[in-house]
Amino acid sequence: MCEDTHGIRRRALIVTGATTALTLGTVSFAAADGQHQETRTVRGTLPPGCPDFVYVPVEVPPGVREIKVSYTYDRPSVPAGTPGNALDIGVFDQRGTELGGKGFRGWSGGARTEFFVRADDATPGYLPGPVGAGTWHIALGPYTVAPQGLSYELTITLTYGAPGTPVRPVYPPQRAKGRGRDWYRGDCHLHSWYSDGRRTPAEIAALARAAGLDFINSSEHNTHAAHAHWADQAGDDLLIMLGEEITTRNGHVVALGTDPGTFVDWRYRARDNRFGHFAQQIHRAGGLVVPAHPHATCVGCAWKFGFGDADAVEVWNGPYTPDDEVALAAWDATLVASVRNDRRWLPGMGNSDAHRDPDAVGSPQTVVLADDLSREAIQEGLRAGRSYIAESKNVTLSFTATGGRGERAGIGERLAVAPDTPVTVRLEASGVPRCTVRLVTDEGVLLTTDPFPVTGSGTVEWRTTPSYAAYVRAEIRHETAAGPVPGALAALTNPIFLGR
Repeated sequence: MCEDTHGIRRRALIVTGATTALTLGTVSFAAADGQHQETRTVRGTLPPGCPDFVYVPVEVPPGVREIKVSYTYDRPSVPAGTPGNALDIGVFDQRGTELGGKGFRGWSGGARTEFFVRADDATPGYLPGPVGAGTWHIALGPYTVAPQGLSYELTITLTYGAPGTPVRPVYPPQRAKGRGRDWYRGDCHLHSWYSDGRRTPAEIAALARAAGLDFINSSEHNTHAAHAHWADQAGDDLLIMLGEEITTRNGHVVALGTDPGTFVDWRYRARDNRFGHFAQQIHRAGGLVVPAHPHATCVGCAWKFGFGDADAVEVWNGPYTPDDEVALAAWDATLVASVRNDRRWLPGMGNSDAHRDPDAVGSPQTVVLADDLSREAIQEGLRAGRSYIAESKNVTLSFTATGGRGERAGIGERLAVAPDTPVTVRLEASGVPRCTVRLVTDEGVLLTTDPFPVTGSGTVEWRTTPSYAAYVRAEIRHETAAGPVPGALAALTNPIFLGR
């Protein structure tokens, strides 16, 4: 075993196409020379305010069968309200660390203390494949650094020998049996043990079926390593789409339904002006761009890239919280702006963001009207906003607007009638006992009903005109807990637009 110490002064500041990164001194290994295994240990300390990413170059000689890395770091006590140490980790191979390049081989964030990569296998979150000779880079992500600094230790082990047989990836089909044009239920923000979740794909698929879901989307943090591990969980009754949760320091975004094997880089901030490039990459790969939990309060979670490249936005993430209430209000403001400026509007959707027990897969779930249970049809329905959000499979809604001559529009559609035309808005709901309906327009909440009966079923009708309401959407809320604060959502629709 050989040891090395990396001081912060032994560094080279580089720009990897966007954010500034720190590259430390190179860790070298001798050629095999009959050895089966060789290990190096590296220690160093990162100060507060260090770059977002720190790279440790590792010279990998020919004949390496496996690279294995383990790491530890200190967690000193910090004053209340001050972030402590949190250090993420990943690796890039000999093809380099260029932003959006081909060198990415895996990322586990802070979910694991060690990983390995070889031709025939890899730690969940990492990509199996040959361990090519050249300069690899261990990527450290100091998510937060305590005032005392962050001291770390890396142990790098190379195992020599003949490589194993490479694994050929198999991906799930892009179409399930379906029911033709119908309402399909889905959860597009989920985490397995291929990032920081604790469930296997098989466990998630079983929970999805139990939750009444027709489709899900793989969305691991900053890796596409799970894509090749979903095929045997798909079936006629469950469409499994592939994507990623791109977890930047200025917010998270779900790539929904990208081509199999698509990797989207995350190493940039809003100030780097790079997100538009990667949003285009998601679109070129056939995916949707969906900012996740845009008003979450965790470090780096709040969305700061704007919504110009988005196809939808997550307005309800997991159990309903004040963060979601803020996201809902902010989203409603975008609807008003779209009406005022006669521009494209941004549909809302809801997902569970489930990681582990007791997180409930499918709570909430997005229910979308689609022509078929296929990747393309589901995406088209989501992009058009023909959808509502429900807290569970028990909730079913029908929401329509009808003009004086029988003209009719549903969720996400426009009732194109004259400004003074009488319009009847009708909501039918089931599975929402003791819940209250609120009808919301560009002017605000214009109708609040008495609670539904304990049966959970009921109908609400309201009359208006396009001149009075440019759009109308429905909220179904649980009983209010305190004073004027509205209760948690049980369901939420996208708007119906009124007028020409």
